[in-house]
Amino acid sequence: MGKLQDTFRNIFKIHELRQRILYTLGLLVIVRLGAHITLPGIDSYLLAEAMANKTSDNLLGLYDLFAGGAFSNAAIFALGIMPYISASIIIQLAGAVVPYFQKLQREGEEGRKKITQLTRYGTVFISLFQSFGVVTGVINNLSYNGVPVVPAEVQGIGFVFSSVVFLVAGTVFMMWIGEQITERGIGNGISLIIFIGIINRLPFALLDEVRLILADQRNIVIEVIILIFMALIIAGIVLVTQGTRRIPVQYAKRVVGRKVYGGVTQYIPLRVNTAGVMPIIFAQSIMFIPGTVLSFFPDNEFLQAVASHFQFTSFVYSAVYALMIVFFTYFYTAIAFNPQDVAENMKKQGGFVPGIRPGKQTAEFIDNILTKITLPGSIFLAIIAILPAFVSRLGVSVSFAQFFGGTSLLIMVGVALDTLQQIESHLLMRHYDGFMKSGKMKGRRGGI
Repeated sequence: MGKLQDTFRNIFKIHELRQRILYTLGLLVIVRLGAHITLPGIDSYLLAEAMANKTSDNLLGLYDLFAGGAFSNAAIFALGIMPYISASIIIQLAGAVVPYFQKLQREGEEGRKKITQLTRYGTVFISLFQSFGVVTGVINNLSYNGVPVVPAEVQGIGFVFSSVVFLVAGTVFMMWIGEQITERGIGNGISLIIFIGIINRLPFALLDEVRLILADQRNIVIEVIILIFMALIIAGIVLVTQGTRRIPVQYAKRVVGRKVYGGVTQYIPLRVNTAGVMPIIFAQSIMFIPGTVLSFFPDNEFLQAVASHFQFTSFVYSAVYALMIVFFTYFYTAIAFNPQDVAENMKKQGGFVPGIRPGKQTAEFIDNILTKITLPGSIFLAIIAILPAFVSRLGVSVSFAQFFGGTSLLIMVGVALDTLQQIESHLLMRHYDGFMKSGKMKGRRGGI
């Protein structure tokens, strides 16, 4: 406990790190405030009563979880950061098949700036589409005891236009906040926005379970078993995300002047889960689209029959969701780690894998190992992600199952670990002890 207190004190001794953390916290507070500012013209009391039934046990409830309650509040941040993630997915997929985007990816910093700009444009376009659907759904489908949440005298083209502007502006503002956190704060801004939204639902999930237990509708023994089970899941997540396969690389001796380079063996660490939590976020953002669109056509029997297969607890939803996670795990791994580039860099530096020829064969060797270790990692992510759907079938409330299992748990653990690792790096650069024992040992040796 004393070491942990020393670590926190060290954090605030470093001016830059302290400024980054406070800057990040300040922007996240703004995000939470925006989640409670209801769109002008909507009766907030009627909205709360109407949305209690609309989003409690379906896919919209999961969307609301990611938006931190902003969706059920019909707030200016109701769309959350999901339009930006959807645009990022489209651009990255295009980078794999469209020559223009492949060219941009090879242009370095200038290409990256152009891709970022196109992603922003895509975010605005997707936000326009989704915001119009949300506003239309609020007008036509939300009422409490026959009283619409949007008064009749307010409904009209003016309300639709202003609401769409507010929602699109809210998403663009959140996108800007995420970019600012990544650049000037600590951690990945987009992931932290989703993280803080999920954490916000923790008190509500716990209170719901306590009420059910007090009303004798839940067995406390079962609840304890579930918590223990989820604790084991957390341990498994940490094990998978931190596990690596090391490839030895031999560097031959080179004499330049009076200095000798090489002659040592180094290792390339290949993580079991190179993609981190991004496959979960990518797959979830795609799964939101059909369920959200179909929910705005309550009178169409065929579309509602299709929508029933995209409910959070349906087997079709779980199967499609799991397959998409496996796909995005491989896809994002291919983007984050290119065996061909690694092999070329090793060849230029005089390095080689013992028993493997430099160049193409080394790239194939690394790619083969990466493919093998990514498969169990992707299957693990998929199984954990769909667990809440099966847990909820055992009688556990959906809000409790969503929060303590699957997608939410993966994102919380993954984002927390990534953020702590960034803080650890800042501490070690200044020779302070960090959170992790290995980091502390490196810090004492003076290495980074």
